[in-house]
Order: sequence, then C-alpha cells, then structure tokens
Amino acid sequence: MKQKIETTNAPAAVGPFSQGIRFGKTLFVSGQLPIDPATGTMCSGDIADCARQSLRNLAAVVEAAGATMNDVLKVTVFLTDMADFATVNGVYAEFFEAPFPARSAFAVAGLPLGARVEAEAIVGLP
Repeated sequence: MKQKIETTNAPAAVGPFSQGIRFGKTLFVSGQLPIDPATGTMCSGDIADCARQSLRNLAAVVEAAGATMNDVLKVTVFLTDMADFATVNGVYAEFFEAPFPARSAFAVAGLPLGARVEAEAIVGLP
C-alpha cells in the first residue's frame, strides 16, 4: 500500500504530486527544488547555495520517512547548466558518504519556477 510522506521542513509540492511516497520498504522522493520552506522563496544565490537547499529539502523528506541520507540508494540531479556540475558535485559530497548512492546527472532545458538545480531520490527504508 502506498503512503504519502509529507513534511513542513521541505517546500510543499508545486503541483499534483507528493513530496514522497513510501511503498513497502522503498521511498520515492519527488524532485526537490531549492526553495526555502520557511519563506517559500526560490534560492537566488550561487549554484552551491541552491544545491545545498535542494539537498536539505531532499534530506527533510527522507527524515520524515524515518530514514537518513545513508539510506539513499539512487539520486538524480537535474541542472540547467552542466558548467555547474563540478560545484554541485562538491556540495553533493557534503550530504553523502561512502558507499555513495548511485547517481545520474542531466542537463535540462528548464526546471519549474526557474530553478537551476533539482534533486530526486530513491531510498531503502530501515
């Protein structure tokens, strides 16, 4: 049975989807934009600040499901500019430790609300 995972520590969904869905021992975390959940504002700083906010939001949904970032199995990162890849990669390393999750990173033509970065994840729940 699928269960909605929701937290006020991450921004509310900007469409007809859930922040996360738990199905058995698996959590699917929707793409997290760099929106500050306290203010509802999109990150306007540099790409490192924006990547940190996206990953903080992702971590909040993971934690709301009773897991930690060490339980993350797969991450997908979306970037509007692949020139930001190295910087985002450095920020990503602040949130994960070995063995690192599997990961894909894609350049996209655009992201919702003009974001420059978005991250989604699949998590194995304890």
